[in-house]
Amino acid sequence: MFLFFSQPHHYKGNFCKSNGSAFARVFILSKIQAAIFCSKKYRLQMGIRSGGHDFEGSSYTSNIPFFVLDMSNFRSISIDIKGRTAWVGAGATVGEAYNSIYEANSTLGFPAAYCPTVGIGGHINGGGYGPLVRQFGLNTDNVIDARVINANGRVLDRKSMGEDLFWAIRGGDGASFAVILGYKLKLVEIPEKVTAFSINRTWEQNATQLLYKWQYIAPKLPLNLVITPQIVSINSNQTGKRTVQVTFVSVFRGKVDELLSIMNQQFPELGLKKEDCTEMLWIQYFAYAGGLPTSNIKEFLTSRVSSTKLYYKAKSDFVKEPIPEKGIEEILRKLNELPPFVGMLEWNHFGGGVMETIPESSLICFVS
Repeated sequence: MFLFFSQPHHYKGNFCKSNGSAFARVFILSKIQAAIFCSKKYRLQMGIRSGGHDFEGSSYTSNIPFFVLDMSNFRSISIDIKGRTAWVGAGATVGEAYNSIYEANSTLGFPAAYCPTVGIGGHINGGGYGPLVRQFGLNTDNVIDARVINANGRVLDRKSMGEDLFWAIRGGDGASFAVILGYKLKLVEIPEKVTAFSINRTWEQNATQLLYKWQYIAPKLPLNLVITPQIVSINSNQTGKRTVQVTFVSVFRGKVDELLSIMNQQFPELGLKKEDCTEMLWIQYFAYAGGLPTSNIKEFLTSRVSSTKLYYKAKSDFVKEPIPEKGIEEILRKLNELPPFVGMLEWNHFGGGVMETIPESSLICFVS
């Protein structure tokens, strides 16, 4: 189980101090090579940015002289429907890739992030996850080739770089080894329409017991069903007092009647009803999961500017054994001490699917 905690944060002091930084937005390959040679000649650290999502700010901050190499213009996307592959530039966003794949074939997809403004380069460098993780693995599990520029300015693909480097750039912070130009992705088959639900349960509505049960049923659910609990402190509409709310957000790649049958058998305590469920296009789910309108989905996916101006600090960790009920109760109590919506926990289950069949030696450990 993967735990993700975020808390709004306003950085002060030296967090954004750049020590004489520069910004290089490159448009052609030769400019990347020039930037690499400049970095070596003047002994400058080079931070590589594709989408700009970085909880630690490592792609655009440093305590030593550095510059940022912005890859956002390397965003071309080429889809091969017959071969079920796509070449995606490192500067493209996850949303742009989703949209391009959908427009080419609405029943193909790629296992990647929930957030559309995440850059493909950094997302794959860190071994990103998303709603398809249990059935198809991390995004790194579905990368079959890549193009990079090494420290000597040479352009390499998987064959010429060798399997060791190809292994390293999929989950091991690829920018530490080379400048990533693009990845060749293996596309997966998904239904055009899915069924989704989002149900709120408060502390007073047995949220503790529901979270405890979720830990045991999540790895046993069908691989085409994902349920993600999001936990936050709120002011109750009923009592006006502070409490903890758990939102169970889910997507099922199938019909509503089949989903209800599964839930009634494996998670009846949640009390899912037909009116709680919504049928939508697969790509609309990414807006739905964030509590946003699903109407203008193309604009939502392809905009490189986040629809919310929320700045926060996030940390993540893995849990290998179920958390006891008393432990969950203590977690909720601690969260309830925070002001409403100041801190949030998100639980993602990786077990019970393809993740358990992938040898540990095949990929670098997931980095968040």
